[in-house]
Amino acid sequence: MKSILVTGSAGFIGANLVKRLFKEMEEGTIVGVDNLNSYYDVSLKEYRLRELEELKPADINYTFVKGSIADKPLVDGLFAEHKFDIVVNLAAQAGVRYSIDNPGVYIESNIIGFYNILEACRHNPVEHLVYASSSSVYGGNKKVPFSTDDRVDNPVSLYAATKKSNELFAHCYSKLYNIPSTGLRFFTVYGPAGRPDMAYFGFTNKLLKGETIQIYNYGHCRRDFTYVDDIVEGIVRVMNKAPEKKTGEDGLPIPPYAVYNIGGGQPENLLDFVNILQEELLRAGVLPQDYDFEAHKQLVPMQPGDVPTTYADATALERDFGFTPKITLREGLRKFAEWYKEYYG
Repeated sequence: MKSILVTGSAGFIGANLVKRLFKEMEEGTIVGVDNLNSYYDVSLKEYRLRELEELKPADINYTFVKGSIADKPLVDGLFAEHKFDIVVNLAAQAGVRYSIDNPGVYIESNIIGFYNILEACRHNPVEHLVYASSSSVYGGNKKVPFSTDDRVDNPVSLYAATKKSNELFAHCYSKLYNIPSTGLRFFTVYGPAGRPDMAYFGFTNKLLKGETIQIYNYGHCRRDFTYVDDIVEGIVRVMNKAPEKKTGEDGLPIPPYAVYNIGGGQPENLLDFVNILQEELLRAGVLPQDYDFEAHKQLVPMQPGDVPTTYADATALERDFGFTPKITLREGLRKFAEWYKEYYG
């Protein structure tokens, strides 16, 4: 009977992971933690939590705790009570542009919060700590596709810097305290009930209101979009296979530490992405068939903190876990458009 902690469990990836664990686990304990902050529409987070309550199987002991991982007594108390086997840390302040205006929130959640998780894993040993990193750690790297062997010393946003810090912290704790940890660099995650600050969701909201959407770098950005079910599949496979504990020649632990990319491996040009989104919004009846898209599109320069291309080399994930993201952009945006139509009516 496993005991699993999922932080950020009301978030987009977190809620989908808990949903998947409900199907995977025959028995055990799942504790979800989320502070339900107002970075985006809280009613969407509450919708995800209601869905989890409805789907909860009888044989799983599932508890949701409203709180912040930056609250050390809360984190320590949960670890002491539940003796977690596996910890999946998805709680983080997300968003590149938001970090330019609100740096303090990122330090609190992504640095202090993650430190609290690491300390709790140190004092209450766990089988495996899995945590969300981000493709943003690659910064302005010119070499594509991005490989986990590449240097990542040039973040272009505070958000990226906090995610790189998480990887460094985890490596340090793995070395010092022999904590098996795996960081996952997610590439542009999308899907139903996703984050409204992401382009596909924000564009849909604006088009529906008759507002103009801005396409950065004059449409020449490329993004490696990854559908949320593929991300969750990757997390579940990684969770169940912690890096091996080994001792070096000096008698000290070789850090049981790993980092993987999870990305589609198919970077899409933003203009192509917008065209597919348009077609799927029409198909789902979110927008009328005669909608004039050209009148609502504006090509604009790059924004501070943004990068022109994200492109995952996910061969290591395939090699070690036999998995590569499979869901195409059209398939994923179709599911999003159908959900949007149903949710917003």
